[in-house]
Amino acid sequence: MRLIGTKPGDKIKIIFYFCYEFSFTFNTNQMPMKESKLTGQKFWDDYWGEKSVQKTDTKPNLAIREILKTFNEHLPSIKGLTILEIGGGYGEYLLYLATHFDYKASSLDYSRLGNKQTIETFFKAGLQVEVFERDLFSDNSDLPKFDIVYSLGFIEHFDDPETAVAKHLDLVKPGGILMLGVPNYSGIYRHVLKRLAPSIEQTHNMHIMDLANWKEFEKILQIEPVFTGYVGGFEPLNMKKLEVKTTLNNIIYFFTRVLMVLFSFKMQFLRRFNSKYWSCYLIGIYRKKDS
Repeated sequence: MRLIGTKPGDKIKIIFYFCYEFSFTFNTNQMPMKESKLTGQKFWDDYWGEKSVQKTDTKPNLAIREILKTFNEHLPSIKGLTILEIGGGYGEYLLYLATHFDYKASSLDYSRLGNKQTIETFFKAGLQVEVFERDLFSDNSDLPKFDIVYSLGFIEHFDDPETAVAKHLDLVKPGGILMLGVPNYSGIYRHVLKRLAPSIEQTHNMHIMDLANWKEFEKILQIEPVFTGYVGGFEPLNMKKLEVKTTLNNIIYFFTRVLMVLFSFKMQFLRRFNSKYWSCYLIGIYRKKDS
């Protein structure tokens, strides 16, 4: 692979040819706009690197099954729609949407490691994906508009989620779909995580983990809710983090692992009960105005 005749400011498109084609696009003179991130690029490179080590081929847990169920019930079942995931990392949700709905998949992330993992995920499945390595807050006016734009576990990493959501919306076609997903580390989880993993509050906006606060950007951005709700029920996995090791914390952490076993398959029926106090995830699906 080589780049011929390029200079600063050129838009470069790199095609990876294996058995299938992957597009990988970046811009050599992008200048990100100012935004208030709670995490940086190193955080995400380290995060996806750690996830790569932990990765195993296991079935989705019950919380993920509930998230996928929400997709199935509320996203349009129209073959060939274009979909863009922002900050997808492994790209497993994107792969599910591409295969289940037959969408044309694209991904945008500024983590090179995360992008590499997305490409590998699609390559193994024998499917095409277009990957844009760039910052969402850069000038992305050269990107196409998509029928569906979404992120999962992204907007809660900003002090000002409204700006992040607006940047998502810029990439949605008129009348298209915007989907947002956020893990819930508030409610009962917050009390435990304050002891076990205090860094969670440093890298996550806890305010956005209350759906009532989503009304703020819904009104400003004039987006029409298709579905908003808490999903997944109680998920002890949200508390399976141990940064501060004390005797008491070790006991709490052990109890968390016991709850994970109990709530894995023994108490599946509890997944249908959702509340901001104990549900593990929030999802909002919106329609952008036609004009």
